[in-house]
Amino acid sequence: MKLLEDRIKKDGEVLDGDVLKINSFLNHQVDPQLMMQCGEEFKRLFADQKIDKVLTCEASGIAPGVMTAYVLGVPMVFARKKKPSTLNDAVYWADVFSYTKKVNNKICVEEKLLHKGENLLIIDDFVAQGEAVKGMVNIAKQAECNIVGVGAVVAKTFQGGSDWVKQHGLHFEALASIDSFKDGQVHFENEN
Repeated sequence: MKLLEDRIKKDGEVLDGDVLKINSFLNHQVDPQLMMQCGEEFKRLFADQKIDKVLTCEASGIAPGVMTAYVLGVPMVFARKKKPSTLNDAVYWADVFSYTKKVNNKICVEEKLLHKGENLLIIDDFVAQGEAVKGMVNIAKQAECNIVGVGAVVAKTFQGGSDWVKQHGLHFEALASIDSFKDGQVHFENEN
């Protein structure tokens, strides 16, 4: 998605050689118009699928997830990183390692929000090593849901997460696919 790639080039900052900071429009401040365009693009990319719900992970997955759910006309469920007191014990759990924060998180979704046989579209802000996606796939399998695909706003393809998704037979789409951060600059897969 050219608009997204342009925004990453303009506002993104490469940190520590392999971390992309895009706080100005996705990971801290949200550009709702851009996120709506991301949702519309995910709708187009997964148009051949029957989708009952969008599944994402808090916090940065919520903006693209809710916009995708909105344009699809379906609910969005987000996996929580901490179980609030308002949640009962009937939850699906998965362990997720945060690549950027270097910590393990347990994510959870209340069991009554996912139903056996539902068709889920997983949406994530970043797919680097794919840890959040692996956790959401785990939760979807516990709930006996069908995963119709995985969409990432940004995929750092050189870190293997997008390959993991494809190797597990899942339809994968990234709106911006980063091939490398050579010389501290973002290089997309489609660049010459």
